[in-house]
Amino acid sequence: MSEDNIKQSVREFYDRVGWQSIGDTLYQNAQYEDLRPVSEEYLHRCHMRVKRHLAQVGTYYLDAGSGPVQYPEYLAYSEGYRYRVCMDLSIVALKEARKRVGEQGLYVVADIAYLPFKSEVFDGISALHTIHHVPMGEKQRAYDELYRVIKPGRQMVVVDGWTRAPLMTRLSRFMNFMKRLRAWRKGDSVQTSINDIAHENQTCFSPKSQEKDETSAPAGTFVEKFDADGLIDLLSGRMPFEILVWRSVSVAFLRSVIYPDWGGKFWLRVIYWLEERFPRILGRIGQYPLILIRKPAEEASTAPSEV
Repeated sequence: MSEDNIKQSVREFYDRVGWQSIGDTLYQNAQYEDLRPVSEEYLHRCHMRVKRHLAQVGTYYLDAGSGPVQYPEYLAYSEGYRYRVCMDLSIVALKEARKRVGEQGLYVVADIAYLPFKSEVFDGISALHTIHHVPMGEKQRAYDELYRVIKPGRQMVVVDGWTRAPLMTRLSRFMNFMKRLRAWRKGDSVQTSINDIAHENQTCFSPKSQEKDETSAPAGTFVEKFDADGLIDLLSGRMPFEILVWRSVSVAFLRSVIYPDWGGKFWLRVIYWLEERFPRILGRIGQYPLILIRKPAEEASTAPSEV
């Protein structure tokens, strides 16, 4: 599949499926997250890790691949900014984002690998679970484009996932055991969720799978990720970066291991404490890294500061 066709399939998936509302604050894409109450505190604290690395005040904040800004924590990232620029391939996402961001927002349909902005205009940038939808041949360009538009002396946050997270690989047998134990106690058979497989193992679901039923919605969309070594090779020598942890455990781990009657909230607090204590180690071996990119102040140019 060509890069243009990949992007078209991603857009169609989110327009038709991913950002279709199933409630006041929920979308079909929520199936790829664990939104149970037992995980709520942990997820909130992980979301807020992004804010701590961004400038707290500024003029323009870029939400690259904003989606519908579906979580309340996402709104907090731009609280101190005059404008939040919501950029996405999906017009459906931007229409939903406008409902939450309102007059603070500027809404742009664009490709993260070809940003339609002047250089060095943004005081803060985040790209959350976006670059994994970019074809491998354009990932470097996507990072270069984000780096181009961030102001010198500022920094940006990219949250992504590893294609084969070492920690989750090591824990896979434990996860399977816990699922079987849970099922045995409930008297159920063990079922493997196709959503877990698609999200955690990064299966690419192509529109070709829908040829037999043109009216049905695709099960997923294109996802292609690095491992830690691949990302280091990509960015080394191009920009200053640091790999920290956003969240060390996968959705599959949460769904198979964490339950309220098994002390789930306590164990998630332990995991969060470990992530805070060892952010670099768990950033490289855990499921979801937080890539922090700083643009040195000495790179300042005379570029206009207007979007």
